Amino acid sequence: MHELLARAMQGVDPDAPDAFWRVFFNLWAMVPWVALFWWNLQFVAVGALLGWWRGRLWEGVVWSLVLGPIGWIALLLRPRGKPRAAPPPLSR
Repeated sequence: MHELLARAMQGVDPDAPDAFWRVFFNLWAMVPWVALFWWNLQFVAVGALLGWWRGRLWEGVVWSLVLGPIGWIALLLRPRGKPRAAPPPLSR
């Protein structure tokens, strides 16, 4: 914990008026953004696959984009999508 605080406070004067923002941005700089992006992309791909399987492709994408793997559970708990009815044949 001391290492994290030291890294967050690096180059910050605690008495400065913008000390909060400097600490905030130092913490955000420590977040592994590239790894989070790729994980999220995988979650959306699996959600799209599950959504396609359940007949709700876009719903699967949205649930997994918003909630990640928890969205998969939400998608699986919902009933399957109803198949679209074919239009009646044209009469001559």
